[in-house]
Amino acid sequence: MKDEKKKTETEDEKLYSIGEVSSICNISKKALRFYDKIHIISPDYISEENKYRYYNRRTLLLVPVIKYYKQMGFKLEEMKEVLESETYEVHQESFRNKIDELKRLREDINVSYISVNDWYDLIMEAVSVIENKVTEVSVKYIESMRVCYMEQEFTHNYMDSIINIEWTNYLEEIGHAITGAVYLEFLDVKEKMEGKPTKVRVFQRGAKDIEDSRTMNIGGKMMLSAYHIGSHDNINETYEKIFRWAKAHGYKYGNTSIERYVTDYWTIHKVDDFVTEILVDIIK
Repeated sequence: MKDEKKKTETEDEKLYSIGEVSSICNISKKALRFYDKIHIISPDYISEENKYRYYNRRTLLLVPVIKYYKQMGFKLEEMKEVLESETYEVHQESFRNKIDELKRLREDINVSYISVNDWYDLIMEAVSVIENKVTEVSVKYIESMRVCYMEQEFTHNYMDSIINIEWTNYLEEIGHAITGAVYLEFLDVKEKMEGKPTKVRVFQRGAKDIEDSRTMNIGGKMMLSAYHIGSHDNINETYEKIFRWAKAHGYKYGNTSIERYVTDYWTIHKVDDFVTEILVDIIK
């Protein structure tokens, strides 16, 4: 028992050079010097002769604690406050604040991930459509989707309507984040095809939740569908193809349509490689 106590006291009193601490704890000497500078982990003894730093066992064991705080996202100044505290109140407040901060960060990262992933999917869709020349008309089920929207006047300036400053400002104003393709819903296709100003709804899928009063449901039904490849200047040709196909196959179509801009001015400068999906209502 006496030997065991003596052994423990010897281990506690043993001093480790900065190089030994670096090796044992897998941390750089530069980091240890910086920790000393900001008074998070300071050496227990500094040689007067050569100014070498030495640490006892208790101080050495602070290194794994610091690493774990770092893993949790604490900044060095935050760690210092908690490590120096002698009451749980400081710990509670620090951890509560960190949890709130990480929740906000998680939401931001999730929005970024969804946005990048959706944009990548749109690019892959466009490449597939162009490579396979997918321009035939079909009847397609459009899945129900909750979207954020705004009503506007369409003046046939596609670039202004797709890279939509009014829409972007509105989303910022309500604190919303959107993702995926821009959609325009035309309430009167005939007016649109005749080049007249007409009412539209611009909408996109949300990358995070928002109050219902600012959203609407779209889809959840069968629609006539066709991809248009190239400039929006001749997009009416694809509309005419859809209408001919519908009549030939016994479908009645409505006067409302949706254009989903798979790739456009947001993505590529070459208008010949724009891909737009046109969706037209079917009347039963």
